[in-house]
Amino acid sequence: MSLPHALLTSLLEKPSSGLELAQRFSKSIGYFWQASHQQIYRELVRLEKAGWVQSTANEGARGRKRTYEVLPEGKVELKRWIALPSEHKNLRDEMMVRVRAAAVVGPKGLTKGIEERLESHRKQLALYKAIRKKDFEGKKETRTVALQRRILEVGIEYERLYVAFCEDVLKELA
Repeated sequence: MSLPHALLTSLLEKPSSGLELAQRFSKSIGYFWQASHQQIYRELVRLEKAGWVQSTANEGARGRKRTYEVLPEGKVELKRWIALPSEHKNLRDEMMVRVRAAAVVGPKGLTKGIEERLESHRKQLALYKAIRKKDFEGKKETRTVALQRRILEVGIEYERLYVAFCEDVLKELA
């Protein structure tokens, strides 16, 4: 996936200033595709130079606050990108290697790391469930809402799986 396409998607959902986009991004797409504010701002400049977005100065705003919106060429690019095949990426998780290593050299020191990871995944799971309740319960199930909800459900299942994994490993280590 590429950051430009993630930003085009987010701007099609709602035209925004760079700051608003970065804040919304970190609370949605950012859960599965991270980008710093600096990366987002740099990419917005590139998108504008490519003719995929345009920015307009916000009336009465202090500084250089601009609102970005997707141009027809940007929408064409996003449609082109959507149609491309998506490469499957294998899981790459250091914790899995640590558990495997503990199986052959002993688990000394591993418990604390697993407990920390368990807590982190429990918090993320609780956050995703809160988002589901706030953003999707009782909402009319349009195609857009259904697809966005499905992405969230994948995140929930991932967190549930990781919580169960950590709990199982801790039982084995006890």
